[in-house]
Amino acid sequence: MGDEVIDQAADNAVEALLTEAVAREQRALAAVVPVLRHLLGSEAEGLVSDAVLARVRGMIGDLSTQIVAARAGRDPSMRAGPEAEDQIAHWSAALIADEALLAFCHALAAEGLIAERLHQRHAIDPVLSPLLQELIAAQDPATASLAMRTLAAQSRFIQSQRRMELPLGELPAELFHALAMRAGLEHLQAGHDEGASRIGLLARLVAAMRGAARAALGLEHAGLALFASALAAATRLPRGALVLACHEGQGARLALALRAAGAELPEIERQCLLIAPAARMPRAIAALAPARAGQILASDPAW
Repeated sequence: MGDEVIDQAADNAVEALLTEAVAREQRALAAVVPVLRHLLGSEAEGLVSDAVLARVRGMIGDLSTQIVAARAGRDPSMRAGPEAEDQIAHWSAALIADEALLAFCHALAAEGLIAERLHQRHAIDPVLSPLLQELIAAQDPATASLAMRTLAAQSRFIQSQRRMELPLGELPAELFHALAMRAGLEHLQAGHDEGASRIGLLARLVAAMRGAARAALGLEHAGLALFASALAAATRLPRGALVLACHEGQGARLALALRAAGAELPEIERQCLLIAPAARMPRAIAALAPARAGQILASDPAW
């Protein structure tokens, strides 16, 4: 009886520590979109050198050029020219006010930059990971074909991020349809296929792996893109939030997400150290049941 009381007290202490860490990380994340909106609307943009801000601004501007082109009856992929500068500025201002769209762009910008950092620090290829190579060589033709399409989409994503672009077709369905309605581009809705987008292809590839998808829960083997999608599938948490959990300073959320996916302590430590070499976490997280880890995360409004 005495041992049970001690164990329960220890579990409660670990949960309290992790819950406080998640709350602290959430407070930091909650400030991001309002700050982005303020800085994107600021005339003092020359004073801002943050890479995420630059990429988000670029993606918002690129979406605006596509909207203007489509409203003029042209293929959105051709973009609008400098002659439409006033219209592009108008739509950029309107899109900056869209919190959901801004959050999506922020997650994409973070993913591109984190992938670059992982490449520089740990030689983790942002496009062709070892796991993706294995899937391309799979004996199942459908899986191999899907992996090849995913590779092409991931390559385009990295290139687009460096150009600070975001094709309309890469928007999730709810954002695409809301934007089309807002811009009077309802005729584009029938042609939007979320499953053909990069994030859609990644989700389909993880689903095709079935039980083997657990192999994607290793950053060094799967690469960030597949890792985030596999973690989202395993935990049923939003992929964008899990990408942000791979940012430095968000280690408690990443550790809890991995535990919710069933990862053991050595796996959790290995992944967290790849993100932040100086990261420290309570070793007692291994005693936390995966379901309980998921519950703690589910109480976080960011998810």
